[in-house]
Amino acid sequence: MNIKQTSDDKRLHLTRCRNVMLLGCTALVALIPASLRAQQAEAGSATVLETIVIEGTGTTVNYDNDAKSIVATKTSSGSKMATEILNTPASVSVITAKEIQQRGAETVEEVLQYTAGVTTDFYGSDDRYDFFKIRGFDAYTYRDGLVLGRPFGGVREEAYAFERVEVLKGANSTVFGVSDPGGAVNFVTKRPKSEKFGEAYITGGSFNRKEVGFDFGDNLTSDDTLSYRFTGKLRDADAEYDYSRDDEKFFMGGLTWRPTDATSLSIVYDHLNKDGVPGSGGHPVGTDFDRDRFFGEPDYNYRGTNRNTVSVMLDHDFGSGFTFNTNARYSKTNTDFGYAYISGTSTDGSNTASRAFFGNEASSRQFIIDAHLQYEASFDNVESRTLIGAEYNSIAGDNDTYWGPAPSIDWTNPIYTGRPTSLPLIASTSNDQKGKALYMQQELTFADKIIVTAGLRNDWLDLSETNNLASTTKEADVSELTKRIGLTYRLTDEIAPYVTYAESVAPPAFGVDPERGEQIELGIKYQPGAFPALFTASVYDLTKTDVSRFNAATNSWEKLDGMRVKGLDLEAKAELTNNWSLTAAYSYLDAEIIDPKDPNRGNRPYHVPEHIASLWVNYTLEGNGRRGDMTFGLGGRYTGAYYFNDANTVKTGSNFVVDAAFTYKVFENTALELNVSNLFDRKHVDYGGFGADFYNPGRAVYATLRQTW
Repeated sequence: MNIKQTSDDKRLHLTRCRNVMLLGCTALVALIPASLRAQQAEAGSATVLETIVIEGTGTTVNYDNDAKSIVATKTSSGSKMATEILNTPASVSVITAKEIQQRGAETVEEVLQYTAGVTTDFYGSDDRYDFFKIRGFDAYTYRDGLVLGRPFGGVREEAYAFERVEVLKGANSTVFGVSDPGGAVNFVTKRPKSEKFGEAYITGGSFNRKEVGFDFGDNLTSDDTLSYRFTGKLRDADAEYDYSRDDEKFFMGGLTWRPTDATSLSIVYDHLNKDGVPGSGGHPVGTDFDRDRFFGEPDYNYRGTNRNTVSVMLDHDFGSGFTFNTNARYSKTNTDFGYAYISGTSTDGSNTASRAFFGNEASSRQFIIDAHLQYEASFDNVESRTLIGAEYNSIAGDNDTYWGPAPSIDWTNPIYTGRPTSLPLIASTSNDQKGKALYMQQELTFADKIIVTAGLRNDWLDLSETNNLASTTKEADVSELTKRIGLTYRLTDEIAPYVTYAESVAPPAFGVDPERGEQIELGIKYQPGAFPALFTASVYDLTKTDVSRFNAATNSWEKLDGMRVKGLDLEAKAELTNNWSLTAAYSYLDAEIIDPKDPNRGNRPYHVPEHIASLWVNYTLEGNGRRGDMTFGLGGRYTGAYYFNDANTVKTGSNFVVDAAFTYKVFENTALELNVSNLFDRKHVDYGGFGADFYNPGRAVYATLRQTW
């Protein structure tokens, strides 16, 4: 299987309240610049901030503010109902369009890499898919609440298509359906707005990158009933290694019709075409080559993606507390790749590496629709919100895999031998999956203080897989019930502790028992009313049984009876003043294989570090008339050591990478942006120790000229 109310008015003056942080979470307080804290503690000093923005009311979330702030306050990912994050009994991180632009994030991995609990890029220069884990487990992805699937084997999504990216951590099958217990990532598609807006940009930089993009819209009628939006990107670029390319064509157009104040219908079409390469193919184990050295085959090195998607989103308010929402999507996808990779490094003292050819061709067609009815009512001191919904999902696809030996290569004097004349077809399958689900969410608020959230969902899956080589077909029916219960206590208007129990279920591959997960989480959130910010601290105990994982070293699925992760997540997003903002995160993961029959019982699962941490700080130096505003951004990402196998015999060391950004406001609506990833070009092995080593991405520098209106 394989988500405006603004004002230019200035608001209240602040004095000592800036020193209030997350209930004594000094680890996060220490991340705020000392000079800023001292300045804010001065008696009589005052800082004027922009007006607090309301993200929307009622049953939907207004995403217009996501281009103006890094702090989100509402989400629908917690229960499919538009809910304040403070009232959601789960750890939720939202990466807004503004934060994505500030950091110059291009890929989903880059978007997520400053989020608590999330690890990214553990396959290094393997560029076939987006690689990330949440709380130690692979994560499912969704678009507008509708499942896309696991990133491994899927499409690398285009981040410019989304208003925000929401990360819901922990087991959550009652919300989204089949998913892994570590968490879920929900992409929220850009939709038309009821106002004129727009931007266009041009980017150039490392690896011969040349890119243009645009995102604009307006009303088509004078009464704001019909609006459009057009978004696109064209890129001509290489990757950081020889004989590579990273080209893309992306177009998205949408129409929104609002016949009344109670009804909104949006139709969005997007086309994604990528022409790239699967990766570097690796470097010989134990060597230290420059990242641009290439030991694959230039004539057999391609990765293509062609996808067309139509999404329909309808919201209607019947009045008297009843609202109806439905999202539907149809997509058709074709992908392929082929490359030569290092499959073994000689140990006899020679400079020869063995290689293999690997290719894949896949196509899929998906239709998915989700519809739910929500009812809100009040009874004395009790407020009730009830949501009942149904989902239908149909996926059909074909997948052919090719593999065979390739000529060895001398890494001191590489001589390329060309593409293979033929490559053995080792697997050919056709899959047909139909899923149906019924679910219910209930939220009860007592005296504006105690919030009880509960959910039930049952998924029915009809699975069929045909082995085209053996002319055999397997079928299976799966029915799974998942539950969730959470309790939030509004200690004050700004502070809310919570506790939750949640379950998950995910069928990873045909013929394998569904993976089941359970999580208990205890947390606290602080959202100060004085300035835009959200601080979250949570501890959790997460167990997953019937685990199936794909091992890239052996190119096969492997099964474990159980894994357990106990952890701590700390996260802060804050716009402290008009000049200072920060995103900070720290996670501790105590991960263990608990399968009593596994010889690796007690070891750490591979690709799961014990510690991860990140910090991004922005400072704006306001212009003085002759000079425009200048914004400086600096970030650091720390990833602790992790193993490449469950036997815990091969590992990488810890690493720390620095990123930077600079924006100069040339004119009122014109900005020059400079983004640098891996500023000091630190190099380490992200994955390897077997046939080849795969390095982390090196330094990349990009300059962008952006015009807005």
